[in-house]
This record gives sequence, C-alpha cells and structure tokens, in this order.
Amino acid sequence: MQKDIDVMWDLAPHDLSILDFILPDHVEPVAVAAHGADPIGAGQACVAYLTLQLNTGAIAHVHVNWLSPTKVRTTMVGGSKRTLIWDDLNPAQRVAVFDRGVELSTPQEIGVDQRRDMQISYRTGDMVAPAIGEKEALRSMVDEFAASIRERRAPLTDGRAGLRVLDILEAASRSLEFRGAVVGLRAGR
Repeated sequence: MQKDIDVMWDLAPHDLSILDFILPDHVEPVAVAAHGADPIGAGQACVAYLTLQLNTGAIAHVHVNWLSPTKVRTTMVGGSKRTLIWDDLNPAQRVAVFDRGVELSTPQEIGVDQRRDMQISYRTGDMVAPAIGEKEALRSMVDEFAASIRERRAPLTDGRAGLRVLDILEAASRSLEFRGAVVGLRAGR
C-alpha cells in the first residue's frame, strides 16, 4: 500500500503499458470507467477495476488489488482467431495459446429455419505453450533503450506511450470520483 497514491496509480501502469504496446496501431482506448473500493478504510482505493472502451467496440479490463493474499500477474488477450494467456508467475508455462473461439455463420450460409439456433458455433482446438527463454524484464527494457540510443532510432516505447498511460490513469481517477462514470480520453496514438 502507498500513502500518496491509490492502487490504480501504483499497479495499473504496468498493465496499461502492456496494453498500449500490444494493441495494433489502428486500435486505441477512447474512454475508461473505473470502479474502486476501500474496504479497510485506508482513505483511497485498495481494489480497482478499469474497463477501457476501444475505438473498435472491444473492451479491455484491468483489475488491480493491494489486498489479495496471492500475487497474480496474468494477462489474457482474446483475438478473433485465438486467445493468448501470459502468466508471469508460471516459469514452466508463461505463455499459452488457445485455438478456441466463437464463429458466426452469415445468414446466407444457413437456412431460415436454422438461423436462430445456428448462427453461433464454438470452435475448440489445441493449446500450445511455446518455450520462452528467461529474461529479467527490467534488464531487457534497459537494453532496448540503450540500443535505441546507439542505433539512433526511436525506442519500442517512448514518451508518447507514457502520456497515453497517464491519460488513462487521470481519466480513471475522474471516473472513480464520479462513481464509475465513463470518461473520455484525450491522447491518441
């Protein structure tokens, strides 16, 4: 727990930075709604949920919690074809890729009588857990930044990425003040 900031400002920047990095260039958060609680009377949110609305109509969800008795560092990314789960605390299987999802049939592909029952079908497939070498995250970040300086190129994450994360955190704080109201974001890619 921190005395000068709430759980969102303490823990969510990591998740928001990951989200900013993995989103395709044409996909960006446009608004956020945040809900938080202070069940122990600390004077600020100790548990919080952020729901980000993306310009594509999709959402991203972040949960941060100072009170959990266990550490959870899991990121789930659901795509149109597969779902990826990153579990940073599982060195034997940090990444799992699931070939599972939902497929929609177009009305032209099925008969009128079947439309109500058959437009959605579930696809199940394999799960793959690729081997990933162990690296210290902060060391990799420092190495990348140093390489960008040596090679005179933009780093993979830059000040603009930091501004996008700050924009979300500021909007999330306003949302908390207004009991979870959706607050629009200023920054774009």
